Amino acid sequence: MSCQIAVASTNPAKINAVREAFALAFPDVQCQISGYKTESGVAAQPMSSAETLLGADNRLYNLLHQLQQQPADFYVAIEAGLDDGMTFAWMRITDGKRDGRARSASLQLPALAVQRLEQGDELGDVMDELFGTQNIKQAGGAIGLLTQHKLSRSSVYQQALILALIPFLTPDWF
Repeated sequence: MSCQIAVASTNPAKINAVREAFALAFPDVQCQISGYKTESGVAAQPMSSAETLLGADNRLYNLLHQLQQQPADFYVAIEAGLDDGMTFAWMRITDGKRDGRARSASLQLPALAVQRLEQGDELGDVMDELFGTQNIKQAGGAIGLLTQHKLSRSSVYQQALILALIPFLTPDWF
């Protein structure tokens, strides 16, 4: 058995999280995962939970619109943002009939990083500058840096994606 999964991102950390979450949730299904560039329609660095969820919703809608002629079994959008000095991400999944959503764990950020974000900078750029890394948002992310690599962006996203898959794992309740 196989399925096609479309992800509203080309970011390797997000695609890997989707791959790992679906492999855990559906171990007997061979999943083909493709990433697509999509627009969020919100600020590059969303500054509230509501704005971040809107960005995930917009990405999902734009992905569905973009792939009208190439249907997939699942469509996934992930949008990271800031809320009360913490970073997190919203997960959105649909198969066209059911919808799932979940919010990832939140990560406290250093005050200096929050100040820079409030000035309009993006988290990945701020973390790269503060920690001397390059393109951390496509690797372990801020969470990797701040947990001394005990957690990664993908690992936290993977957990939230499995939570967003609840309506598909227990469809009788949804």
